[in-house]
Amino acid sequence: AVDDAGATAEIFVRFIEMLKERELTTLQEVNAFGTTNPEAIKKMPTYHAVIIARTETGRRNLYRLVSLSHIDYYARRPRIPKSVYTKYSEGLMIGSACEAGELYQAILRNAPEEEIIRLVKFYDYLEIQPLGNNAFMLRDPKSGVTSEEELKDINRKICKLGEQFNKPVVATCDVHFMDPEDEVYRRIIMAGKGFADADQQAPLYLRTTEEMLKELEYLGPEKAEEVVITNTNLVADMCEKVTPIH
Repeated sequence: AVDDAGATAEIFVRFIEMLKERELTTLQEVNAFGTTNPEAIKKMPTYHAVIIARTETGRRNLYRLVSLSHIDYYARRPRIPKSVYTKYSEGLMIGSACEAGELYQAILRNAPEEEIIRLVKFYDYLEIQPLGNNAFMLRDPKSGVTSEEELKDINRKICKLGEQFNKPVVATCDVHFMDPEDEVYRRIIMAGKGFADADQQAPLYLRTTEEMLKELEYLGPEKAEEVVITNTNLVADMCEKVTPIH
């Protein structure tokens, strides 16, 4: 224990020298450095989000974020810290994404209400998706989800949060391929990556409006129409016509 304490003290002294080299002299400065330091960010957990360019300025900022995520913060996958998104958020909007999104995961693990509220306030719109998209959780005992009714309850909770905090809730397909039969291509890719359930593909195809209304009928006809038709058009109407390249 004495040797451990001595080694820890020597490491701490070296860290103090490193902080001085970076002109960090207060705990607040150290904390701020940690939240923007690429090496620290590369080790943090990641969540999905959907970022949409609303204007030409947004298009340029989106490309900047894509570059930073692949160059400065890349670690097994591209990633971007929220602080950097906020810095370049002009002309952009951000959605809470699929079950791999931060909000969905927080609800899944019964996070404290304060955390849920903080997350809802961060996003411009919230997403829900058909039950089949998340049915894989029913096969995973670690997910804590045991029935379709529980999946419905999560979507209902997201809808209530949208009402409570005046955030549009949008029903999306999380499209990975156009037609149902195209799942075979994703199956091949996932099998190549070693996924054990590659043959049990989620129905991530582009659904029609009628199909989406049918998928979400358990919300009631008015709420289903709101999330499938009204709010999707609301988000689309917030975006100018943007060309990828001038």
